[in-house]
Amino acid sequence: MERKEIQLLVISLGIVFFTLLIVILIIFFYFLKKKNNFVVEKMEADLYFQSELVKTRIEIKDQTLSEISKELHDNIGQIISVAIMQLNISISNKNVQISELKDMKAVLAKALDELRILSRIINKDNLLQNNFLEAIQQDLERIKKLKKIKYNFNQIGAIPTINEEHELIIYRIFQEALHNSLKHSRSDLFDVNIETTDSVFKLQLKDFGIGYDNKKSNSGLGLNNMRLRAKLIGAVLIINSDKTGTSVTIEYPLTQDHEN
Repeated sequence: MERKEIQLLVISLGIVFFTLLIVILIIFFYFLKKKNNFVVEKMEADLYFQSELVKTRIEIKDQTLSEISKELHDNIGQIISVAIMQLNISISNKNVQISELKDMKAVLAKALDELRILSRIINKDNLLQNNFLEAIQQDLERIKKLKKIKYNFNQIGAIPTINEEHELIIYRIFQEALHNSLKHSRSDLFDVNIETTDSVFKLQLKDFGIGYDNKKSNSGLGLNNMRLRAKLIGAVLIINSDKTGTSVTIEYPLTQDHEN
């Protein structure tokens, strides 16, 4: 009787041990699969982020070249045309006055200043590496001259230290928001409000135009794309619009780990 009990005990322990072994193996392979899925998802997320970053750089370059083309045609082209016209008048009169030469010199100096501004725009990537807020201010100044608009630039707090890749995406979101406002709002005044605290960096662009319906304008204005890019860097994009104007706010948390 005791022998049978011992055999049953050994069998029972064997079954328990085998069951535990199977359970442990199942748990092990389950977590291994979860880990592998996590690694794959992180790799996919990193690849997607890098592809969006490349796309962002290309878009910035494209928009920059487009703006340069417009300025060359609309602004510098006109200045040089005036200089040529003054020169032709002076040649036809044969007797060139010193005052006329001074006028031509002033016109050509203005054209040279405009070309210097454009050269800084072409090197915008280098500027962004130092301070992307300066790039925003230069954009506003250029548009102020080109479009005859006014703007207020308000900054509270110090300039934060932000991952360069994230700076680029924040800058591109601002560019898209500004382009939308210029194209659709009919506003001639813009407020840019920047606030930095210990935990959050906020960048807001506000116009005083006709506004739009958020639900009907997502695809046309690229708002979904802007929200997606904000989400990629852990930021939040807040858009409010009504008949008094539109505000686009980027809230970027400074307390999270932004290494990519």
